[in-house]
Amino acid sequence: MLTNEQIEIRDLARDFSQGEIAPHVEHWDAEAALPAALFDSLSELGFMGMLIPERYGGLDLDVGSFLVVIEELARADAASALAVSIQNGPVAGAILTHGTEEQRGAWLPRLASGEILGAFALSEEGAGSDAGAVVTSATRDGDHWVLDGNKKWVTNGRRAGLALIFARTGEAGRLGCFLVPTDVDGYAVTGRSTTMGLRASETVDVELRAVRLPANALLGEEGRGLAVALDALTLGRAGIAAQAIGIGAASLDHSVRYAGEREQFGRPLSAFGAIQAKLAEMAARVSAARAAVREVGARLQRVREGADDEGVGAEALVARVAGAKLVASEAAMFASDEAVQIFGGYGYMRDYPVEKLMRDAKGTEIYEGTSEIMRVVIAREIQRAGAAG
Repeated sequence: MLTNEQIEIRDLARDFSQGEIAPHVEHWDAEAALPAALFDSLSELGFMGMLIPERYGGLDLDVGSFLVVIEELARADAASALAVSIQNGPVAGAILTHGTEEQRGAWLPRLASGEILGAFALSEEGAGSDAGAVVTSATRDGDHWVLDGNKKWVTNGRRAGLALIFARTGEAGRLGCFLVPTDVDGYAVTGRSTTMGLRASETVDVELRAVRLPANALLGEEGRGLAVALDALTLGRAGIAAQAIGIGAASLDHSVRYAGEREQFGRPLSAFGAIQAKLAEMAARVSAARAAVREVGARLQRVREGADDEGVGAEALVARVAGAKLVASEAAMFASDEAVQIFGGYGYMRDYPVEKLMRDAKGTEIYEGTSEIMRVVIAREIQRAGAAG
């Protein structure tokens, strides 16, 4: 159940999304770009720094409010929601959790104001689900680090002013996380991927060639980059789960309206039992997934506040977030697929919104951890908890 404050922030996000985003989605999808004016508006609302404390210029919202905003943005456009989720979750969240006061002061105010956009660069051509396969290197050179390598599937990559880059450090080859200004010598965007859905989102390849960084560019302890990545991905997965709920809810919204307006055999589609069953199943799955997302949002907030999360340990929380992402992304895929079916031939056309929703929904089953990886995470925790008695 949402608090009064969460309802207010939800309504603000909904009014903005439906008034300022929804009318332009078809054009942005066709042009494969989000306009700079959108980010200016999101910054004015404070949505680029939702989880950042007020002392750094952010809204200092709770995690549940952040997830509600992402859901409402995605209800209008999943690409817009993804950009905001990456900014607030993996990027700002990692700096806030693992950064020094110097790093927080240098970067969080700029992220909160929207002066810069953040990117999260972990994946590589041979390292998608397996972060242990990262080969990008970070070599010490006196008081500096030198980064070399290539990153793939970087969201916000071309527009970003800051990229969190994961690279292997030291003789042990453990991962480190580095705060990399994108205007530094040797950082280059080398290509953009053409994706099935979320076409307005910039997904790019990044090349790092002798990128020279000061020692204080390392986020967290040397060799502890994997822990930084896992923490960031936990919050990031919650954001993607909320994005999926928005896609599923939009699929249901469009389907209910269309089924009430479209007539066949002298009756509206909504009068047919087969269509009613589809709508009911869509609503049930989206509602159940939303409950799971809000539950993990509340748990993540308790952890953020340093409170005891009812005895739920870190590993169990990671599994709960994985479960929320799994059910939310699969609910979105189911709902958008059923929406296309309800629309029939029109649903298969680019002129109607549900075709885009189905393309966007598929992405939520893949990025920030595939559904298969989510099942691995969940099963590992079930087995661990069982072994512990």
